[in-house]
Amino acid sequence: MNLSMKSGLYLEATPAGAFFATCSTRDEPARRLLLGIMSEERSPASDISRFSLWSGQSDSDALELVKRLQELQWLTGASEPLSVPTGPLEEVLPGLLAQVSIDGKALLADDQGFYLSTSGIPHEAAEAISAVSADLSSLYDRHQRLLINNLGINEQAWSLTDSAGNSQFGFWPLYIGDQRFVLVIQGRPTLNQPAFRDLVWVLTLRYSETFHLRESNNNG
Repeated sequence: MNLSMKSGLYLEATPAGAFFATCSTRDEPARRLLLGIMSEERSPASDISRFSLWSGQSDSDALELVKRLQELQWLTGASEPLSVPTGPLEEVLPGLLAQVSIDGKALLADDQGFYLSTSGIPHEAAEAISAVSADLSSLYDRHQRLLINNLGINEQAWSLTDSAGNSQFGFWPLYIGDQRFVLVIQGRPTLNQPAFRDLVWVLTLRYSETFHLRESNNNG
C-alpha cells in the first residue's frame, strides 16, 4: 500500500468499526485510530501524519494499520467527505436511536443510570431500564475477571430474554473518553446501520479526549 494510491480519499469508520472502537476500554492502535477519525466533524482526507499521531505508530505501521482496518471492513474510503450530524444532542439523538432498533425503540443511558435520550420508550419505562443498565454495568465490572479469565467470555453486552431465548432488551456499553454509556435496544438491534456509526460519532465529538485535545491545540 502506498500513499499515492490512496490520495484524494476521505476515510470514515463503518458501523462495525464504530462498534469495535467503543466496545472496550482496551488501549490499542486500531481503537485510537478509529476514535481519532471520529473526533473530526468531517471524515478526514488521507494524511499519514494524522494517522500516525492518532494511532501512536510510525508512518509505515500506521499505513499498514489502515490497510488492515479496511480489510476488516472497519474503515472505508470515499471520494467525498462525510459530515457528522449537527445540532443539539437532544435533537439529534432520538432520530439516530430510532434507527438502531428494528422496532424503533431504544435509549441511551449514562453510567449513573439516567437516560440521555430515548426513542419509542415512555419516560417511566426509560427511567427504570436506565437504572437496570447501571446495575448490569456494575455487575460486569465486579465479575469481568472471572468471565474473561475463567470462562473465556469477553463480551460485555447483556440481554433480557423471553422463554424462547429471544432478546427483549439488549444492553451494549459504549466507552468514549472517560464516559461509559449504555445503548439499550428493545427487540432486534440493527447496529449495522450508518445511524449507529453516526451515534458513536456524535458522542465522540462531545466526549472524546482526542477531540478536546485537538480543540485545545487549535485554540492555542
